[in-house]
Amino acid sequence: MKKLKYLSILAAVAFASITLNSCVNDLDQIPLDPKVTTSAVTFTNTSLPYVEYIAKIYAGLSTGGIQGADNKVDITGYDGGSQAGYIRPLWNLQELPTDEAICCWQSDGTLMDFHPMTWTPTNPYINGFYSRLYYQITIATGFLQETTADKLTARGVSQSLKDSINTFRAEARFLRALAYVNVLDLFRNGPMVTDASKLGTSDLPPYATAQEIFNYVESELNDCQTAMLKSTVGFGSTYGHANQASAWALLARLYLNADTYLGTTNTTKYYTSCIDNCKKVIAEGYSLEPNYQNLYVTDNYNSREIIFPVVFDGSNLTTWGGTMFLESSAVNGDIQALTGAPGAWGGNRAVKEFAARFTADEANYTLDTRYARLYTGFNHPSIDDLSQFTQGVQVLKYSNKSSAGIKSTASFASTDFPLFRLGDIYLMYAEAVLRGGTSGDRTTALGYINTLRDRAQGSTGATDLRITDTQLTLSFILGERAREMFWECTRRSDLVRFGKLTTSDYLWEWKGGLKTGKAVDDHLNVYPLPSSDLGANPNLKQNAGY
Repeated sequence: MKKLKYLSILAAVAFASITLNSCVNDLDQIPLDPKVTTSAVTFTNTSLPYVEYIAKIYAGLSTGGIQGADNKVDITGYDGGSQAGYIRPLWNLQELPTDEAICCWQSDGTLMDFHPMTWTPTNPYINGFYSRLYYQITIATGFLQETTADKLTARGVSQSLKDSINTFRAEARFLRALAYVNVLDLFRNGPMVTDASKLGTSDLPPYATAQEIFNYVESELNDCQTAMLKSTVGFGSTYGHANQASAWALLARLYLNADTYLGTTNTTKYYTSCIDNCKKVIAEGYSLEPNYQNLYVTDNYNSREIIFPVVFDGSNLTTWGGTMFLESSAVNGDIQALTGAPGAWGGNRAVKEFAARFTADEANYTLDTRYARLYTGFNHPSIDDLSQFTQGVQVLKYSNKSSAGIKSTASFASTDFPLFRLGDIYLMYAEAVLRGGTSGDRTTALGYINTLRDRAQGSTGATDLRITDTQLTLSFILGERAREMFWECTRRSDLVRFGKLTTSDYLWEWKGGLKTGKAVDDHLNVYPLPSSDLGANPNLKQNAGY
């Protein structure tokens, strides 16, 4: 079992009895959604309430509630696992509209709107995740407002405890910035909650444009990183905490997508900044996991590749979301034993065009161990009946077994989710170089890509999957991101950035609701703000097309 500091047992149970004092006793005012509920904490001059509070912010990435299996949810009115958690809703919004995932749960109503891209501003899966993001933003802001230097001094907090709390403050700023990047990526705009906001009052948060959110996140991440933990590689006492490399990785992702977010084109400075932050991460000493599959097993906390994980412990922090969902929804009873998944829900698989990113794009795809994570034993790659799980391409990426093949005995999944890892940093570096970033070079970019492909081949010294300089193109990068990063909550963003999500440039089965695929309107490159928030806050503006 993982021995986690703060994040697992403590975050799951400690906050159940906490109550928030002072100006944060009514956090449901922001966002103005009565479904959002909180408890409270009394801050003192001892460490426990500060530890419990920062643990609660982290726990919001792992579970939708403060009791087992997402019970007593943070955001009432939504299912804590499927709609108002973090990883599962993020995965739904990032993967289901793409070639990488299509669900067969026809009875789940609006969940089925994602692959054909027919969602509306009342979709509970969209609205639940939006509420999760602003819940995270709000409780992080509450922590920051209650841990200013003046308030700590007034409580008689010792200098040594102040030092620890200042590190927590930097982590809270990172976690708030992470939520804002999700807002920017998925919604582009929304209400702005900052340290200056009057939490617990009737004041309506102002509307923020994509540029304003971008500027705020950029400033926060550049400012808070100096107080964050120094980067550590592999498992240790601070495993699961965001560190400086986490901030650089998030900045790299922000800059890589900056043109998409801001509507600019060929902005060299953003791609250069992406490369700069990738180089900082790489210099910290992270290294590729030798066996690709070991990034997605129950002891992946030992990996020296993972920069920032979302932690799951199937015995002490239980959820129907997270990797429990990723493992169980990917198998039925016929293939459950292949990954040892805790459940056999038979829900999500990919369409045949995703598998073609291996079979059509790689001459030696049978040598690619990443391709081996696709199950083709049902022999029905084309999907004729959307309700049939055995049609399509099954994805066995996340495993409930250890790197030694030992199945977990916990009732829920214990595999951590790699939110940032070195493989993605290599891919971002290479793409930013190809898009005109000036602080990197093609030779280094090609080396990083071939290092990934050597790892993908798996055999020591094998180089059959390497590419040449002339093959290193943006089109190749998009395909390689599919092969390397599938089911890691990046695909929708990638397709939007490359102009492929809504257009006829790339069609896949059931895109637009047509078996052969069809283009859809470009307004679907972003999600709508919830109708409930628009009705409650007249400062907000709906995205065009909704």
